[in-house]
Parts: sequence; C-alpha cells; structure tokens
Amino acid sequence: MYLHCIQVLIGCVKLLGRFCRGTHQGGKPEESFKICTNKLCCPIDRLTMKLVFVLLVSTAWTFTGAQYYYQGLMDYLENRLLAIEDRMQLWHDQSHRYHRELQDFKKLTVVAMDGLRNEHSMLFKDLEGAAVRVDRVEREMDYVETQTSPRACANKADKVVEQGAWGLEESRGEEEEEEDWEELHSRVSDCVEIISGIRSVKILKRVGSPKGMWTRDPRSSKVYVFNGTSGDRIYQFNSVRDFSRSAGVNNSRQIMLPSEWRGPSSAVYNGYLYYIKQEADTDVQVVRYDLLRGSVTDTAMFPVESHATVYNLNPETVADLAADDEGLWLLYATSDSEPNINLAKMDPATLDIENIWDTQCPRENAEAAFVVCGTVYVVYNTRLASRSRVQCVFDVNDMVISEEAPLLYFPRRYGAHASLKYNPEEKQLYGWDDGYQIIYRLTMKRKLLV
Repeated sequence: MYLHCIQVLIGCVKLLGRFCRGTHQGGKPEESFKICTNKLCCPIDRLTMKLVFVLLVSTAWTFTGAQYYYQGLMDYLENRLLAIEDRMQLWHDQSHRYHRELQDFKKLTVVAMDGLRNEHSMLFKDLEGAAVRVDRVEREMDYVETQTSPRACANKADKVVEQGAWGLEESRGEEEEEEDWEELHSRVSDCVEIISGIRSVKILKRVGSPKGMWTRDPRSSKVYVFNGTSGDRIYQFNSVRDFSRSAGVNNSRQIMLPSEWRGPSSAVYNGYLYYIKQEADTDVQVVRYDLLRGSVTDTAMFPVESHATVYNLNPETVADLAADDEGLWLLYATSDSEPNINLAKMDPATLDIENIWDTQCPRENAEAAFVVCGTVYVVYNTRLASRSRVQCVFDVNDMVISEEAPLLYFPRRYGAHASLKYNPEEKQLYGWDDGYQIIYRLTMKRKLLV
C-alpha cells in the first residue's frame, strides 16, 4: 500500500517538472528542474506544489484510513468465519453424541425386545399349558357325565305309567285323571328325551370351505356333504368311514341338483333331500328331492322375506331345515326386523305346514340350531368366535322350559359352527366348524313335565 503511494508521488513530481519545463521553454530538463527546486519558479508554481503536496498527503491519509477500514473488515470476517467454524465443530460434536446415544438406545431396545420375546414365549407356553389343562378338565367332566347312563326313549304306554310320578293319580279323581291322560296323549310326542350333555367329540377331517354342511340319513349309512353356502351339487359317501378315508371328495358320488341350494341348511330324511331354494327377489322355496330316483317330487313356497336370515352370525342361512324323531322342521324368521326365531312343523310327504310356534329365542348372536324330540336348541356365540353354547331351549309340548334346561357348552375347537345337524338314530350331532367335520355324541335324559 505504501509503495503504491510513493509511486503516485513520484508520478506527480514528474508531472510538475514537465509543467515547469513548459514555462521555461528552450531550457534543458535538468535546468528547469533545478530552477523549480531552487525556488526560482514563479509563485504559481509554488502554490501548485503546495496543493499537490496537500493532495498527496490527503491521498496518503485516505489510503491509510481505507487500509485500516479494510483491515478491520477482514478481521471481522475472519472472526465470523472462526465463529462459524466453532459452531460447526459444536454441531459435529453434538451429532456425534446423539449418534452414540441412538446407538445406546438401539442396544437397550434390542435387549428389551429380546426380553419381551422371551416373556411372550413363556406366556404362550403357559397359555398352551392352561389350554391343555382346560381340555383335560372338559374330558373329565364329560367322563363324569357319562357315568350316569342316559334313559332311552319310552313308548306311549311307558309314558302313561311314568306320568304317575307327576302326581296325576294322587291329586285328582278318576274322571279328571282320564281327562288328564287324554290331554297328556294329545300333547306328549313319541320321544320324551332331552339332551343332558355332550359325551364326546370326534374331529373327523377337514375338507372344503370354512362354511358348509354334512349330515347322514337316519334310515341309511349314507353321508352327504354340502360344500360352501350355495351350489347345485352335493357329494354322497356310502358311510362315515368312507368319507374319513377319502382324500377330499374324490371318492364320492356327485349328485347334480336341478336348482341351487341356498345356505348350509338342508336336511336328509328317509331317502329324500330337503333343501332351500331362493332365486333373486323371490320367496323362499322348500324343495323335496328323491335321492334314489334323482328327481324333484314336490316344492312349497314359504312366506319369508328374501333378506331375512334366521341366524344373526350366519347370514347365509335364510331358513334352516331339521329332522328328528318327530319328522321335518323348519326354522326361519318372517322378516329382518323379527327379533325371535320361528319354528314350523312340516309334513315330510306333502311339505304342508302343520303348526307354527314363536320360540322366543332371539336371533341376535345365534349361529345354529337343531331339533331333538320336538325340542329346539339354539346355539349362540360371539362375533369374535369363542366357545359355542346352547342358551335357549324351546319345546313344542311345553315339557321343557329354557330356564330349567341344562346349559350346554361345546368344546372350543376352531371357530364357529356353520351348521349342526342331528341324527336321531345315532343321537349325534354332525357339525361343520371352520372347514372341520366334527361329530358330537350326546347324552340324553328324561323330560319333566312343566
């Protein structure tokens, strides 16, 4: 910076020399310079030199101030850069610390997750042990229940003799007694048994869809499988053993029906298949199909709304057919707003309706039902499938009331029942549970007069 100022000053002196040389024309440059330096120049030249000197001093002062200004600016910028470097170093240190903390937290999380996995496995083992103990307790309860042998069905003569235990002879005269016996004959069915418990459970196999139906003809050994909730074909096996040994339905005889069956709600009774037929926006029809001849023998319209379902947990079942010792039954709901399940007694030959009852059993949370000796057993569950149970019982002869009927629980197996079909000859239930075919052996006891 100073060198630059000296160079500027020398340039100004040279310029002044040229000016003086111009005032003394004809002289030599050295002489003119001497004259000017020896104060022989004119007063104008002196004043000019003073001004030039002042200008030079001001310029040097200005340059010096600018140097200090720029030096301060550079120092400020350097300090700011140093501060930024320090802050960046601080950020780097903090990031490094956070990284270490995250690594430590990850290690703690891994340890905690390993502990949770171990606790989960221990809890799962405890639950499995509890399930095994519960199953053992259920089997022991079933064994204890089987120690009391069930009482067989009695004929009408035996019924009349046993009615003496109900106090008819002790409380009434001969005329009243005869009237009571006539009334008893008119209302008591041929079978006076009620279910007392589930003796055993046999899981036969798993085949087909989660929902379906299988049953056995009470008058023969043939087994019929209905896969899914609708279709136009069924599968026939010669026996339960053949069905259990077959790979799926490969060894079966396929029966093509003239129309589709609707819902896992069919019944096989005395060589005839009874199934529900429902086309779009039409009434429910009950079809009677001769399994031997392969033809439809009769159909009957039933006044049920197309969107009404008999079981709330199985909306595919618009009506449910059942067969027992007394004949053919139909469980249905007249409309979707109907809270209870209705029961109809049908003539197996003509499909005529003989009688209709309101069972007072709610449709809400019902998954299936079956009929034994004129008594309806409605099975209930929850939407998140748990243990199925019979909570409502209705007897057409008023010999059993729901409050006095035994509360039956089905052993928890897989999910919920899509169908339950009773076989009166074997006193067994054929259940379809999440694709598994299950047989429930029942124990029976005598009905009591209400």
